[in-house]
Amino acid sequence: MITVIYDDQCQLCQNSINWLSKRLSFTPLDYHVTELEKFGLTLAECEKQVYAISGDQKYGGVTAVIFLLKVRGNRVAAFFLQASGPIGAFCYKWIAKNRQSVVVRVLSKIIKKLT
Repeated sequence: MITVIYDDQCQLCQNSINWLSKRLSFTPLDYHVTELEKFGLTLAECEKQVYAISGDQKYGGVTAVIFLLKVRGNRVAAFFLQASGPIGAFCYKWIAKNRQSVVVRVLSKIIKKLT
């Protein structure tokens, strides 16, 4: 079973969770109301990035996105994101820090249309 700990107050995060759920079974948990200690996480960590937990494995940030894309069946997208290396990691961090920007709002709308 996969658990995804995310920011339910973020529209992009909500739309991404909805998109993921169309082809993947997982438990989404809003970090604002989750007992993070159970997962070995802190509030400060969860404010910065999404986490995907599967068994003993814990993935954070862009690594979590790559993992989720793979298990959802979007292997090509996962490959390109992983191959982008530091560029993909930089873009993820920028998006996470600028959730209210025009760019992120447009990305959120695109993902919403895919659901």
